Amino acid sequence: MLPIFKSPDDKILLIKKIFEFNNRVISIISFLAFSLLVYDLGFRDNIQEGFLGTLYYFLLIILSIGYTVRLFSRSERYNHSRMIVEITIILFLIFTSLVNFGVIELGYPLTVGNLEIKAFLVNLLILILFLIELSKLSLIANQLKLHPALVFILSFLIVIVIGTCMLLLPNATTNGISLIDALFTSTSAVCVTGLIVLDTSSDFTFFGQFVILILFQVGGLGMMTFTSFFGFFFKGSYTLQNQLFLRDYINEENIGAINSTLLKIILFTLITEGLAVLLIYSSIDPKLFESVGDQLFFSTFHAISGFCNAGFSTLSDGLYESGFRDQYTVHLIIAFAIILGGIGFPVVFGYYNYFKHVWVGTKKLITGEEEYRHAPRVVNVNIRLIVYTTGILLLIGFITFWIFEKNHTLEGLSGYGKFVTTFFGAVTPRTAGFNTVDMSALAMPTILIYLILMWIGASPGSTGGGLKTSTIAVAVLNAVSIARGKDRVEIFRRQIGNETLRKAFAVILLSFLVIGLGVFTVLLFDPQIALIHVAFEIFSAFSTVGLSLGITGDLSNGSKIVVTIIMFLGRVGTLTVLVAFVKKARTLRYKYPEEGVFIT
Repeated sequence: MLPIFKSPDDKILLIKKIFEFNNRVISIISFLAFSLLVYDLGFRDNIQEGFLGTLYYFLLIILSIGYTVRLFSRSERYNHSRMIVEITIILFLIFTSLVNFGVIELGYPLTVGNLEIKAFLVNLLILILFLIELSKLSLIANQLKLHPALVFILSFLIVIVIGTCMLLLPNATTNGISLIDALFTSTSAVCVTGLIVLDTSSDFTFFGQFVILILFQVGGLGMMTFTSFFGFFFKGSYTLQNQLFLRDYINEENIGAINSTLLKIILFTLITEGLAVLLIYSSIDPKLFESVGDQLFFSTFHAISGFCNAGFSTLSDGLYESGFRDQYTVHLIIAFAIILGGIGFPVVFGYYNYFKHVWVGTKKLITGEEEYRHAPRVVNVNIRLIVYTTGILLLIGFITFWIFEKNHTLEGLSGYGKFVTTFFGAVTPRTAGFNTVDMSALAMPTILIYLILMWIGASPGSTGGGLKTSTIAVAVLNAVSIARGKDRVEIFRRQIGNETLRKAFAVILLSFLVIGLGVFTVLLFDPQIALIHVAFEIFSAFSTVGLSLGITGDLSNGSKIVVTIIMFLGRVGTLTVLVAFVKKARTLRYKYPEEGVFIT
């Protein structure tokens, strides 16, 4: 009898090819299932019925077999977390297939939007599997030999285009949507702005609202952060190219800590959003909803929208909607979600490391293991500067809103209501975009203060946009330093580098140029709109805030395109665009004689 394999190497090679083929099948089936899902939800009225429905669930069975086979691959790097997740996926795939083929009967009447809970969970699982396979492909982005800033810009453009196509599907809207409006809405969601030209509540179906939710969730975290985490988790490793490529995206200087930082970002996001969902769900009046599913979707939508500083709402009048405007506890929960999302991941992780060090050191001191060891600069200058600036801006916003709105939007509210509304009014212009008052009733001084707060925006490394707190802080410190006759900028016994100062003033200049050009262009297209309203709209778009004085829906197509471009520039950063497209100068090996220029 002839041997099947001529050598042990042939056997190993065949097994390797089988597992590689299995991985390709999983990827193809995942993309095919997602395509069927999009077609089913976007074009058909009978969700997951008929031949396509049968094919859809047959693909789920193939996926469960493929994932099961992959568990035995020695080339895959399985840790305990990945093993648990993949086994859970397999079991859920098998369970849902049996349920939808009628082998197992479920009697739960719970619905989410227009879908039964079982169908909703299956669709959500297919979306996750699609993102997993897409994330693996994203790890080869560094092989394109493109500038990292350009890849960052392209990642947002790709998501915007995909979102536009999804919103153009017939079942995404109730009465259809134009290409310009779909592009505007997709850009607003991906850039976590919140400006709307159509009513999210009435003009979009549940499918359309869910697409918008996914867009601002991905846009808030950043496409590269989002896909890189899933790509690493389900692939098992990064190449050195991947690590160098991702370092700047997540503000991590230590290359070896990239994976742990990505994991912290995702975990912090999920924990914060999950906690916000539970708090909103338990705090809001259930009588405001027709079903438990609607209440759950409202809580999820607003928790994610708040943390991502997106400002989208499923209510026609936002949180000022009748019945919701006096849900002050819910307003507080959303306000704190906005602050946590806008303060920046580096700040959160910095203080996490600090308190962890204090806890561990104190514990060892009490148990007598060792003396307490002080770790210097765990909370560095960048973190402290952001926290101080954020606190000062919130305080300024609170005081000015309380003073100027006392006889306007705060009139007639209870003591608790005035406090919460004022606090929310100080938080929301920091790129959040929610409103708990009638924006058209704001006093003019409040509008002017809002312009400044919107322009400054959130903090670097956060889900928000704007000029950034650290940028304005460095600019103010520089002005004070010049006034005091110093030749350098100092804070917290540290000196701010000249490169930081140059970047700060470059960002400020570019922001004024973009905002000024935007106001000028919109006034050309829509000269009938008041200047203050246009300026408020452009500031809101550039800083990805989403607040409006009510003119967004009345803009002409030309103005909508202008605002769309400004939202995109505000999210990716004007300086990032310049760095991506302007040729980098070579190392300067010379220096001209220095000469002063009159500045008065």
